[in-house]
Amino acid sequence: MHSNSPFTKSAAARHLLTAAAIAASCTVGSAWAQTPGTRAATTADSAGGATQLQKTDQKLVEDIAQANLAEIATGKIALETSKDERVRKFAQTMIDDHTAAMTEVQQLAQAKGFALPDGPDLKHKAMATALKAMSGETFDRQYMSRSGVTDHQQTLALLKKTQREAKDPQLKALAVKMIPVVQGHLDDAHRTAPAGKH
Repeated sequence: MHSNSPFTKSAAARHLLTAAAIAASCTVGSAWAQTPGTRAATTADSAGGATQLQKTDQKLVEDIAQANLAEIATGKIALETSKDERVRKFAQTMIDDHTAAMTEVQQLAQAKGFALPDGPDLKHKAMATALKAMSGETFDRQYMSRSGVTDHQQTLALLKKTQREAKDPQLKALAVKMIPVVQGHLDDAHRTAPAGKH
């Protein structure tokens, strides 16, 4: 996933954001485009049928899904709140790329016989609530620092862990595919974030 593009009102909101900031997981759309080979790696079952994931692998899939859901949710907030065109461009890319990525994660989960959550977890919801309480430059700074930089650093670490430790070959293949895209998002976030805030 390669990328060419790029979060006042109270101290309580900033504290909530800090407490909630965890792993979230740029050419719009094309970064996550599937080739026949990668589609087969993440969605096709063997002739003998789908193989269920081990619990540790299932947890990795769920964590990757939460990272994508969080980026989609905060990206939408940024489009509604930010007036900075660079921040808005970055947010739109996050929505597009992570929506496409989420589709692939859902396909893998379906093939393995388990359901994923359809929305962010409580910690990411708290982060979104804190961002909604902000505006102007404070919002831009916090969104880019938290969702743009910190969350992508954590998602990148999660994907590398998945590549290294997952037992399922389809899950490993998906992580390998996602790593360069998330790295691209992180690079864009560093370029877009206000100086000295990342």
